[in-house]
Amino acid sequence: MGISIKTKKEIDTLREGGKHLASVLRALADAVHPGVTTHELNTLAEKLIKDGGDTPSFLGYAPSGAKRAFPASICVSINEEVVHGIPNEEEKILKEGDIVALDGGLIHKGLFTDSAITVGVGKIDTNAKKLLETTKKALMIGIKAVRAGATTGDVGFAIEQFVKPFGYGIVRDLAGHGVGYAVHEEPFVPNFGKKGEGVVLKAGMVIAIEPMLNEGDAGVKLASDGYTYVTKDGSRSAHFEHTLVVTENGSDILTI
Repeated sequence: MGISIKTKKEIDTLREGGKHLASVLRALADAVHPGVTTHELNTLAEKLIKDGGDTPSFLGYAPSGAKRAFPASICVSINEEVVHGIPNEEEKILKEGDIVALDGGLIHKGLFTDSAITVGVGKIDTNAKKLLETTKKALMIGIKAVRAGATTGDVGFAIEQFVKPFGYGIVRDLAGHGVGYAVHEEPFVPNFGKKGEGVVLKAGMVIAIEPMLNEGDAGVKLASDGYTYVTKDGSRSAHFEHTLVVTENGSDILTI
């Protein structure tokens, strides 16, 4: 599938779905506390998504090259887990001081939205707070670079230049992407880049921007479960994501 331009009606539908997803993520964040299992979070997410009349887009999704479909409705990634943590395969219990990324997607009236937040479990240390705050800001910096006529390289450049002074590793193997008709569409939207390079953004394109920052090195590796990416050096990682539509003068965040 090539790069697609969504119609006004489709964008209105995506905005509805995005509001539903934002509500689910807020409820999940409220449910995060010491002693909760990732399985419980997945069960709650699935119930909330279905109660809203929607379908979990991650459940049963099989990306290219995957040996099996994803077995859960959300991704829950703890500490050194970067993205795509599977919440219901083993008894993972959240502990005081953990940081946990909650990544969700849903299908609303046939259209897909995607969003992620990272939250602390109970009291977290100063370094964890700084990592979360910086990653969230990096997402907003990337979003500010979006407008018709800008490029994916402009977005990546903005994120990279903001993050560099903090010394965090910017994950390069994983990136944002087009979304709307499927979980993942073109274009690839990296969190690093050069101004003017990459795909030119056009009004009506719907993309997900999702910086992933590591406390240590940028390197990641795929865990034995075939889905979870973890930091190579064992350092903690944070992840924030919004789905947005490109406009002539900027963008409109759909997952709020």
